[in-house]
Amino acid sequence: MPYLKKSTPEKEPVDCRILTAALDLFVERGFHNVSVHDVQKSANVSIGSIYNHFGGKEGIAKALYYHLMKEFEEMIDEVISEDLTSRERCNKIIALLFEYTETRRNIISYMLHAKHREFLPDEPPICSSSPFKAMRNIVQQGIQAGEIRQGEPWIAAATVFGGAIRMIHLRLDGVIKEPLTNYYDELIDCIWSGMNPETLPEYSTQRSVV
Repeated sequence: MPYLKKSTPEKEPVDCRILTAALDLFVERGFHNVSVHDVQKSANVSIGSIYNHFGGKEGIAKALYYHLMKEFEEMIDEVISEDLTSRERCNKIIALLFEYTETRRNIISYMLHAKHREFLPDEPPICSSSPFKAMRNIVQQGIQAGEIRQGEPWIAAATVFGGAIRMIHLRLDGVIKEPLTNYYDELIDCIWSGMNPETLPEYSTQRSVV
């Protein structure tokens, strides 16, 4: 079973081995280029085991998606449980996402880079998932506490996390060659240069003049 924080045990149940094998295959080849037989061979299980546990390839993809979203949610919850300001929580989430992009590449790729709606059309957009809602709540709490500049929460959350997620995409696509951790400090500086509550938005100045 693929995990963010803990290592995969040497001896896993059949369903966990299937998900681990499927993750690597889906990320490396793409969902539509992987067959149930490919997963069966990689996981070294029977075809019957796959159908008994998941009902087919789509079932594997859905179970894997739910499992990894839970991993993502637990990561966010751990950050929230720490005695940190909202800005510090945002920074830590970005730091962890950058770290896991380097150390748990396939997990981050399946969570944040795969086009889930193409093979899981009944699932809501990932931005509606619990982890992303929690991230927006952190930003909104920061706005309310005066730590983050006042503004539309959707725009604020996109400003805080959007650049980091875009950099993750570029790293996974091979456009960014260096580890993302090398860019962390500069990115954080850019985020808070724009989102500091003392920064007066340009449009506010324009409105006041009008």
